[in-house]
Amino acid sequence: MQLLRSSCLAWAASRTQSFTLLRRPHSVKVYTCFCFHSSSLSQTAVDLEEMPVIRVPKYLRKRVESAKEIGAKSNIYNVKAGRLLIQSKNQNLNQSAAYNFGKFEKPVLCSKGWKHNKSYGDYFTINKTRSVAPYVVKPQNEGEENKTLIKFNNLRICKPLIDVLERLNITCPTKVQLQSIPKVMKGHNILCAAETGSGKTLSYLLPVIHKLQAQKASETDIEESKIHTLILVPSRELAEQVAAVSRMLCQPFRIVTKTVGGGRGVGHIKMLFKRQVPDILVATPGALVKALRRRCLDLSELSFFIVDEADTMFDPSFSDMLENILKSANISSDPSQTHGPGHKAQLLVIGATFPGGVEEVLSQVTDLGKMKIIKSNMLHFLMPHVKQTFIKVKGAEKILELHQALKTHENDNSGVLVFCNKSATVNWLGYSLEEMGVRHARLQGEMAAAVRSGIFHQFQKGTISVLICTDIASRGLDTSRVQLVVNYDFPYNLTDYIHRAGRVGRAGGKEDGEVLSFVTHPWDVELVHKIEAAARKRTPLPGIPLKKPAKILGADSMYKQC
Repeated sequence: MQLLRSSCLAWAASRTQSFTLLRRPHSVKVYTCFCFHSSSLSQTAVDLEEMPVIRVPKYLRKRVESAKEIGAKSNIYNVKAGRLLIQSKNQNLNQSAAYNFGKFEKPVLCSKGWKHNKSYGDYFTINKTRSVAPYVVKPQNEGEENKTLIKFNNLRICKPLIDVLERLNITCPTKVQLQSIPKVMKGHNILCAAETGSGKTLSYLLPVIHKLQAQKASETDIEESKIHTLILVPSRELAEQVAAVSRMLCQPFRIVTKTVGGGRGVGHIKMLFKRQVPDILVATPGALVKALRRRCLDLSELSFFIVDEADTMFDPSFSDMLENILKSANISSDPSQTHGPGHKAQLLVIGATFPGGVEEVLSQVTDLGKMKIIKSNMLHFLMPHVKQTFIKVKGAEKILELHQALKTHENDNSGVLVFCNKSATVNWLGYSLEEMGVRHARLQGEMAAAVRSGIFHQFQKGTISVLICTDIASRGLDTSRVQLVVNYDFPYNLTDYIHRAGRVGRAGGKEDGEVLSFVTHPWDVELVHKIEAAARKRTPLPGIPLKKPAKILGADSMYKQC
């Protein structure tokens, strides 16, 4: 009797479950055989509960997925006539310059299989799509260039400075200069982020020298025994370069520029300031901290405090020193504080990115809400006016590929920069090129200051055509005569790639610049994937954040793009 009762209950439960499934829309039909046996009925009920509901047949779902894959691949193969944006060894993967990917389309990459050993010898090129750099201001009417282009005299720069610029064949400001100069002239603190080679150095030197010469002419706000402008840069080579440009611009005025770089003793620094206190001091953080501790100089009367190459200067390796130096000066929070007795210094922060520590450091010395931000539209994009080639090559064959590339450029009287990741590689590669008869110079951070001094200057003058270097030469240095950049070692990150590639295609430089990169390791391929995808989709390179301090960007009107 007990067995019959339990069997009836199980039968009733299973029948209720069957009716529920049959009433559901789009559900499958369930056919159940009932047997008055407790174990069989219980097993049937469990199977019904675990049975999945199939809404789309599997064969149809597979057909849809395969159709999507075929459609994605076919987009690449339809190459239109005309210029190519991507040119590959596999012509099926070429991409026309006129083709644009949709927002959610995933491009098929030439470098997709480059982690495989059989990919050695493969290559692809990102061709240039513009003949003029994006930071150059175009005339409104092509037939009336002289009438429509804005000149430096429109920015109220003094006549002697304009004459110096004309002798240097610099007549029209770039976009970043058009945005920056008026704001500096009005006394605003600024944060300026623009692509490499866009003329950022002149964007702060011109208004600074203009205002300093006006102060010297009036002799009211000027203090002869004090430093009036401090420019902080990350390397000795960049300090010498900025100082050279400053001296050139200051020729018509009584403005003295001096440099303080690392590798010098305290005695040298003391003698430097005993002879004559400069109006403009270009310094590296380490050397300046030494001078401040020994009380060799006073920053209380600064008119301008400039931080160049901000993405490096706000790095943890420099940020503590930078913070101490900033606290030694009186930084203004408002344009009204930059003139008259007891004036404070304008703060100008220049670079390619705003690193994560910028808000934390600057908020201690100034009002972030009143700073003006200037950002280029092409920041973190691949340069559209520079040809960039990537070759998958074995490590042992890189020296042969480099020698072949140098032979093609040995007669055009242009400069070649060869980048390595380590100082030891620079030395080894130098010895190898010597055996091949290639005349060159080396520049790396482990060299003594006396050895490093003047090497880059010789390269700029054209005494040496090939310079093998580490990333010490990738930040800020003016390489207008460089026509070829070779990444002998592929950089560790995309930020370094942008800075290395930025040594060509600079304002006032050679037009036909080229970047050649050797890709060897799997981690190199990962970065190449990101570069190629960004080039195909015409998007910024990923993973390079432009840190925008929330306090600064409270008002959209402050955020200017050039």
